[in-house]
Amino acid sequence: KVLNFIYKHTQLEDTFHVNTVALVNGVPQTLSLKSILEEFIIHRVEVIRRRTKFDLDAAEAREHILLGLKKALDHIDEIIKLIRAAKDVPEAKEGLMKKFKFSDLQANAILEMRLQKLAGLELHVEGYGLTGLQASVSSDFERKSTIIALRGAGHEGVGEDVTYDAVDQDILQRAGAVQPLAGHFTLASFCERVAELELFPEPPQREVSGRYRTWAYESAALDLALRQAGSTLYGALAREPSPVRYVVSLRLGEPPSLEPLLSRLELYPGLRFKLDPTSSWDEQLIAGLVVTGAVDSVDFKGLYVGSVVDQPADPVLYERVARAFPDAWIEDPALTPETDAVLAHDRDRFSWDAPIHSIQDILDLPYPPRMVNIKPSRLGGLRNLLDAYDYCAQNGIGCYGGGQFELGVGRGQNQYLASLFHADAPNDVAPTGFNLPQVPAGLPASPLPPAPAALGFTWG
Repeated sequence: KVLNFIYKHTQLEDTFHVNTVALVNGVPQTLSLKSILEEFIIHRVEVIRRRTKFDLDAAEAREHILLGLKKALDHIDEIIKLIRAAKDVPEAKEGLMKKFKFSDLQANAILEMRLQKLAGLELHVEGYGLTGLQASVSSDFERKSTIIALRGAGHEGVGEDVTYDAVDQDILQRAGAVQPLAGHFTLASFCERVAELELFPEPPQREVSGRYRTWAYESAALDLALRQAGSTLYGALAREPSPVRYVVSLRLGEPPSLEPLLSRLELYPGLRFKLDPTSSWDEQLIAGLVVTGAVDSVDFKGLYVGSVVDQPADPVLYERVARAFPDAWIEDPALTPETDAVLAHDRDRFSWDAPIHSIQDILDLPYPPRMVNIKPSRLGGLRNLLDAYDYCAQNGIGCYGGGQFELGVGRGQNQYLASLFHADAPNDVAPTGFNLPQVPAGLPASPLPPAPAALGFTWG
């Protein structure tokens, strides 16, 4: 009796119907349990065979490219000379294939070796100077930066130190041009020299600032080396600059208001925005933003720590924003079990900024990315930057550029890089005037027309 009771009132014994009709070689058949298992095993064997064949083909293609790159490095001086002498990419490619017997695939790979194209540039540095910049920007803080100007052979190359903490900028400017940078280098050996130096007279307020300052010196060196060579960045890389699509990065204040966005739209009706949501955003504000139809991306700032823009993980905010802007990129969400669950269907819209300093950081992301924010200053140097561009291109990862409230040449250099590597993307490289509390009239609309200087690595 006990057993019958258990059978009746529990699932110890149960009856259910199973449809065992399946397509076998395109023909519907009713299968036994044994046949189902056999057909499934046949299917899995075929899947594994195809996957292994795909991986093998990819590995063999990669081996072929690597053999070509090894050969190219053995003849690097001749190859650089050939590429520089070519009037365009097709001519350079034809020359590589004819003179060095490279295959089409190998020639394309060589023309994408961005670092090697620049590393051998000769550089003569006689001295350098520092110029401080300062402005009140729309994120309610007084921004300071420093222009680094390297001089040599009648030319000057410039870069911008975007270290955020004003005290670090003040200390640098008071110390003056004390680094031993004079001498004859290649661009690669100059970068090695910079890596050996202590660039901060006193320890910086935050560790990442070392990357920002390194980029300032290396971008100035790149500008100077190109000028001394009588070349441009796009010419040295054999890439044509394209019009740059940009978004305006904006915070809506506390308490938040539509006014900062609407006032800019009034002057520039076609603007697109990257907004920083905060927990104070309510449904009414979000609805007002949706009506504008002007939001391309949202930056949760979830990975910032110890900054004025920190935004803790907030599953309520994340759900509201993700549902309101279903086509917007979602940058830097702080993923906790709660927020990850809320954004489970939005992972293909994730983009990452704050954690990206190298290729390894891209590999370490919680989910394979479709898009990353490549900030030159955050990557911290030419090698990291160009390697990251190559990695993203080879792995089908989109990228866009990001600004750091540059006040001088740094913003134009970011726009220059965007024009070469990711022009048609939501680049956070809008003209600096959009960051001012009172936005001036007459700023250039998106997309920005290509404006590389006649020499070097400057824009406009």
